[in-house]
Amino acid sequence: MANAKAAFQAVRKVKVYEGVARQIERLISEGSLKPGDKLPSERELAEMFRVSRSSLRDGIRKLELLGLVEARHGEGTIVRDLSADSLVSPIASMLVRKRQLVAELLDVRKMLEPPLAGRAATNASADDIVHLADILRRQGEKVRRGELAIEEDSEFHYNIARAARNSVIMKVLDVLMGLLRKTRERSLQVGGRLQRSFAGHRRILRAIERRDAAAAEAAMRRHLEQIEEIIRKKMA
Repeated sequence: MANAKAAFQAVRKVKVYEGVARQIERLISEGSLKPGDKLPSERELAEMFRVSRSSLRDGIRKLELLGLVEARHGEGTIVRDLSADSLVSPIASMLVRKRQLVAELLDVRKMLEPPLAGRAATNASADDIVHLADILRRQGEKVRRGELAIEEDSEFHYNIARAARNSVIMKVLDVLMGLLRKTRERSLQVGGRLQRSFAGHRRILRAIERRDAAAAEAAMRRHLEQIEEIIRKKMA
């Protein structure tokens, strides 16, 4: 324990609590702090790190969330056993949070994109429709070669938003597409997903070409529901 105390250093990072957490995590990984060891008191740690007690608490809280330490009533903060079983809970919690985030992002897409497709059917210019058709042609060529067509997939949805003539929604959708990029890459690798995505885009474009707002909105909703089903199965 004396060696562990000597290894603590003053934290000089902008995000002080992260520096606190990083140093303690390093000592645990190196074995200077072992399972069952009790950390020094809050006052002692704050003095050793030369940080406020508030920053220290935030650092300890981060370590608790990672499953590296635990606060025991009447005992203080104890280093946890890093066996596989002890790590299951925090990892499972992280995966649950990730699934929840993806589900919420997909919900936002379902709120925004079907009405946008309907607006695009009403507001798209002839050039907009030609551009959407060109994107779909390029996507089709890649699908036939068995390529993922990730860029075309994003571009198609983005240009529907542009055709809807709402610059604010375009920016929102752009952020959503960025957040979902990794999820899109994984889902497009699922068997049959490339063909289903292309078929969905084709139905949406045909409705826009007919200037049928209701059909365009319905086609987009069906497309997003199919994507959601595939992603949920992939992440299960």
